[in-house]
Amino acid sequence: MSFSGSELFYMAIGLLTVVLIYVWNARLYRGAWAGGGITALEVIYYVVSIAALGIGWYFNFAYLREYGEAAGWWHWTTLLFVNPASASGGQDLIIANVILFPMWTIIEGRRSGLRHSWMYFVMSLVTSYAFAFAVFLAMNDRQLRWNKAHPST
Repeated sequence: MSFSGSELFYMAIGLLTVVLIYVWNARLYRGAWAGGGITALEVIYYVVSIAALGIGWYFNFAYLREYGEAAGWWHWTTLLFVNPASASGGQDLIIANVILFPMWTIIEGRRSGLRHSWMYFVMSLVTSYAFAFAVFLAMNDRQLRWNKAHPST
């Protein structure tokens, strides 16, 4: 499968957001503690995130190919409201991803000590909402376990 320039651009930006999140929180994966090992819950979060990324990019790239020059954020969003069933899902997606997700990741990220937690919202725009959601859950879980192992920091 070959990718177009715009697809490669979105993939590069999406992967950059992932790399930045991991670089900014590298302490959670380093040293003898290394996050206390990986838990089954964390594995589930990562498996779900990879599935969400693959499925999301598959459909988003199909959208880009089908609509060509018309493709864009505004056009994509209007397609969420083509009938009542899709509008119900569309309004949920918009409210959850654009309002609640950034509030939650920033507030909870600060509470737990997760660095640059605003980036999960940016990540959700160029990868997939479900991907960013699952990565946040995995990283926050690891951060909370790190906090228990390092109570003085």
